[in-house]
Parts: sequence; C-alpha cells; structure tokens
Amino acid sequence: MNTKAEQSRGTSGADIGMLVLAVLVLAAGLVGYTYLGNIGASSPVRLITILAAVVVSLAIAAFTGPGRRARHFLSESQFELRKVVWPTRDETIKITGIVIAVVIVLSLLLGLIDLILKTVVFDWLLKLGS
Repeated sequence: MNTKAEQSRGTSGADIGMLVLAVLVLAAGLVGYTYLGNIGASSPVRLITILAAVVVSLAIAAFTGPGRRARHFLSESQFELRKVVWPTRDETIKITGIVIAVVIVLSLLLGLIDLILKTVVFDWLLKLGS
C-alpha cells in the first residue's frame, strides 16, 4: 500500500455525465438483447449485442475519475498479490485433512452435548413436572 494518505476527491460533472452515458449504453444493450430475443434473432447475435454494450460501457466508465481510481486499485492489488507466498500442494493437503478432522471431532462433540441436553430436558425435567 502507499504510505501517502489518499485524499477524498469529489466526482466532477463530466465524470457524472460519462457514468450516466455508460449506464445508458448498458441499458441500451439490455434493451437490444431483449428486443432481439422477441423478434427471434439468433443467440450469437444477442450475445454479441450484450457483450458489446458491456465492453463499451466499461470503456466509457474507465476514463472517469472513479474508473481511474478503480484501475489504480486493481493494479496495486495485482502487485500485492504477486507478493503472496502460496502453500505447496502437500501443505494444502495436510491442512485440509486437519480441518476435516477438527470438523468431525467438533460435530461429534456438539452431537453428544445435544443428546445429553435433550435427555436432560425431555426425559428428566419434563417428567418431573408431570
């Protein structure tokens, strides 16, 4: 992460206009997808319509202030992800086995506690009240 503090930046009018345009393009793609389905167009044409609308709306949104900040965040996330030390296959298998064993032991323990409490409540306490 950067050590410098992020300053809160407002969204300008041009950014809002571009974001509205991106939403309108996406909505037009959805309307086109639905319209093409109603007139019996083939599935590939409908798929291309919606994909084109998504790509164009993302491209428009990417050049706004929030879009630039999102791209910057994603690039920093990728950089940080490269620093992660992933476990080996053997470590993963061993840890998975430990987790499964702990889950089984705890489920048996909770089942035993439930059985004891059920016996105490239903068999002893409710029979004493009768």
